[in-house]
Amino acid sequence: MSRRLDVTGLPVDAILVAPSLLACDFARMGEEVARVKEAGADLLHLDVMDGHFVPNLTLGPPVLQCLRKVSDLVFDTHLMITNPGDYAEAFAQAGADHITFHVECVQDVRAVIKTVRALGLSVGLSVKPKTPAEALFPYLDEIDLVLVMTVEPGFGGQSFMADMMPKVKELRQRIDASGRKIHLELDGGITAGTVGQALAAGANMLVAGTSVFRAPEGAAAAIAKLKSR
Repeated sequence: MSRRLDVTGLPVDAILVAPSLLACDFARMGEEVARVKEAGADLLHLDVMDGHFVPNLTLGPPVLQCLRKVSDLVFDTHLMITNPGDYAEAFAQAGADHITFHVECVQDVRAVIKTVRALGLSVGLSVKPKTPAEALFPYLDEIDLVLVMTVEPGFGGQSFMADMMPKVKELRQRIDASGRKIHLELDGGITAGTVGQALAAGANMLVAGTSVFRAPEGAAAAIAKLKSR
């Protein structure tokens, strides 16, 4: 099955929507992935939680391996785990195209970046709401994506934290100044009602779970609304 290799194959000057699998019908995962692809999804966001770094448990490599057999979407794999470097290879072998991990993890950030790169994947760094933008500045020359959490990570369906927008603007300025093609992704509470703030602050990639997978008007209409703002 042919597929994009990673997020570097996606344009940084376009609005990209990454439906979060966390909000799908888990009994019909393969069908759900196909549904959002047909609806216009640019990539698929896979939330991985270990019950330690965040207070929830979600999917692991076997799930990615099964989905990889039925989807050619870019797998945007978000490791919300304490020791991402220990699991990067397992997720790469399972079919991840990209790995984002948290700057707050307990491992050496540069070492984990090198591990992910060595596996042939693109790499991103994320920050929790209480972590300042400055925590990411030392690594902007080494990554392909910045992910700002606009909810406290752990559970889907939370309300958008508009007070994160100054952080997003600050990161947008730094990314632009770097001259590098780095995606600026937002995750948490992204809906037709909040996407305007996200885009105005400088985001180009939007993680949307509940607002896409559970949209009463259907996924295609929901994705179109996010891209039309």
